[in-house]
Amino acid sequence: MTTATPAASQPAPDTAYTADEEARIIRNSSGLPVGIKPKMVWTWPKALLWAVIAIVCALAWSVLAIARGEQISAIWFVVVALSSYAIAYRFYAYYIQIKIMRTDDANATAAERVQDGANFERADRRVLFGQHFAAISGAGPLVGPILAAQMGYLPSVLWIILGVIFAGAVQDMLMLWISAKRRGRSFGQMATDEMGKVGGLIISVFLVVVTAIAMAFLALVAIKAMASSPWAVFSLGMTIPIALIMGCYERFLRPGRVIETTILGFVLLVLAIVGGGMIAANPVLAPIFTLNAKQLVVALVLYSFAAAALPHWLLVTPRDYLSTLMKIGTLALLVIGVVIANPQVQVPALTTLASRSNGPTFSGNLFPFLFITIACGALSGFHGAVSSGLTPKAIEKENQIRMIGYGSMLVESFTAIIALIAAITISQGVYFSMNMSPAQIEATAGSAYSASAVSRMDVQNIEGQRMRVEWQSGGTVVTGAEALDAAAHDVGEETLVSRTGGATTFAIGMANFLKSYLGGEGSIAFWYHFAIMFEALFILTTVDNGTRVARYQIGDLLGNVRKLRKFADPTWRPGNLITTFIATALWGTMLYMGVSDANGGINAMVPIFGISNQLLSAGCFMLVTVCVVKAGLGRYAWIPVVPLVWDVAVTFTADFEKIFDPQLGYFATASSLRASIDSGQLEGEALANAYASLSNAYLDGVLSVFFLVMMAAFLAVGVKTVVSTVRARAYGDHLTSQEPFLESNWFAPSGLIATRLERKVQHEFEHHPARRAELG
Repeated sequence: MTTATPAASQPAPDTAYTADEEARIIRNSSGLPVGIKPKMVWTWPKALLWAVIAIVCALAWSVLAIARGEQISAIWFVVVALSSYAIAYRFYAYYIQIKIMRTDDANATAAERVQDGANFERADRRVLFGQHFAAISGAGPLVGPILAAQMGYLPSVLWIILGVIFAGAVQDMLMLWISAKRRGRSFGQMATDEMGKVGGLIISVFLVVVTAIAMAFLALVAIKAMASSPWAVFSLGMTIPIALIMGCYERFLRPGRVIETTILGFVLLVLAIVGGGMIAANPVLAPIFTLNAKQLVVALVLYSFAAAALPHWLLVTPRDYLSTLMKIGTLALLVIGVVIANPQVQVPALTTLASRSNGPTFSGNLFPFLFITIACGALSGFHGAVSSGLTPKAIEKENQIRMIGYGSMLVESFTAIIALIAAITISQGVYFSMNMSPAQIEATAGSAYSASAVSRMDVQNIEGQRMRVEWQSGGTVVTGAEALDAAAHDVGEETLVSRTGGATTFAIGMANFLKSYLGGEGSIAFWYHFAIMFEALFILTTVDNGTRVARYQIGDLLGNVRKLRKFADPTWRPGNLITTFIATALWGTMLYMGVSDANGGINAMVPIFGISNQLLSAGCFMLVTVCVVKAGLGRYAWIPVVPLVWDVAVTFTADFEKIFDPQLGYFATASSLRASIDSGQLEGEALANAYASLSNAYLDGVLSVFFLVMMAAFLAVGVKTVVSTVRARAYGDHLTSQEPFLESNWFAPSGLIATRLERKVQHEFEHHPARRAELG
């Protein structure tokens, strides 16, 4: 690792260091402090603290794993998650940082090297953490765990926590690391540089297709939540001008005043939320902000184009930071609500559906489909695309990579834990009534069709009794169909039956937590609609960043053509506009078709989103493995290889089943539909729907084959590259596309909260003669 040449310097006035502190300070050739060497400093109080955390963590895991036949508190899920995350971040992520990443703050990051004021621009670590978290946290962590809850809480909580610790957060952090060391290059470009043109072309095409599907899918979920809701439209729309105000305030009026900007944005956001409720209740203003699905598609496409084309600091970074304030703030309120309400878990560790493949919320066996369903709450390939090419262009110092890459993914995983708690603490009868289609309910109930008849399912609650449809309203517990009517009435809806997808379930659970200490029983309708808006905001911040990611990938893809190489340059503004237009046109067209035709557009591709997204993770781990081996760090290659092997086992098994399985396969479904059509028994709308479903089944089947073949080819190229590197024994950073060392002239703390030493060094940096000379 190359570091800056030490130089004698006089600390700034009032700045004095101990010998140990001075030894940790990194200075450039001018004597300017530019970083602090990471070091795990142990004291007896710290050792005791971590011992207590480890004991509490072990106890909490024991409760969740062993408890049978009795209700347990949901608080144990919060404890086990937070303690596990703390241990993983402090020790495992730190181990990866010092053994593989070997971060060096003496080296200038891409933002400092280029700093073009548009794509490359240093962002305060706190703002960038918010922007990155907002970019990766879409619908997955909110709805995936809720759907997976049908199989019991234990498989879900194991994968959400252990999966993020050893797979999801590792992927995000290491992808951010390799991109930051390569001038913020995107996934496709890095694959080309490290694995050759074939590997780069394969992953670039894969990325463009998957990203377009992902953006259309996420936008569709958000539009369903926003359509005909003036409160959601106004509140979410106001985040755009608020973000512009924040961006200009911090850049021009009060540079570097992040706390002031945060307070300003928070106050304006609260006013927007309150104002949205007032507008929704106003008969004159409400119609103005009541937009249908098609109008929202047009508005969203125009916004996403502007967000991707405008300088990063002006709209995307402050808006995503603003969104993160709301997200993390709401999560904190939910945790307090769980502690105060102390809800009891209604679902057993493993339900009878865990051993069957015909569950109502998703079909397929526990392995592999539970892991595919939970998706982004533990591992997401889309995150790898965000962590390469987007966030690396704004990071200030290399030592911030652990906090931003690993830390933000832990927060997303915790979001998934909260969503899981929302699903497993309500009556199972209500849960299945909301998450089963009318046809599934009717099949369960037989001739005596009733929404409350889901209690006839062969599913038991945590106490071993047959599940019941129950709801507590006004201090009274009601059952059966009356319970579903009361639940819908309490949250201000006509019905909650067959509100599939998980979003409504999360909103119900969230409202139950918050009403426990913020408003009481009478506030549940308010918190329910607040939760719907919260989910839409959670998703939309991913869409605008995803558009920018797609822009980079399209630029890389076009750049492989000799006459179009300029498109691969992210600083070329005409190319940015053209690729942004292509990106928004791709997912916008699928989205518009989806809202216009219930059987068309993105609706036809939703089933393959989960598998394709997880397949992309395999590509991320493969690229990281190649970079680790080529850097001469093969002895640590097990860190990306272990999750790579697991991910390949899960996703390839799922894809094979979706292609070849006689019950779950798309082509088997197509054959069944063809037989129904050929029977001549269908006519009118039923016949039209059958033809549409037939086309969708073939489309999903072909795409599943396409994704499987493409990823298998990419992995083969990666393995070939690793084997060739090992055989040639050609190791070292100079043999990779990593940028050569360039001396940094910038200092910034590494964590969200600056340490005492970092504050002292920051003071010296701001008053150092070399710094004053640079500023003129």
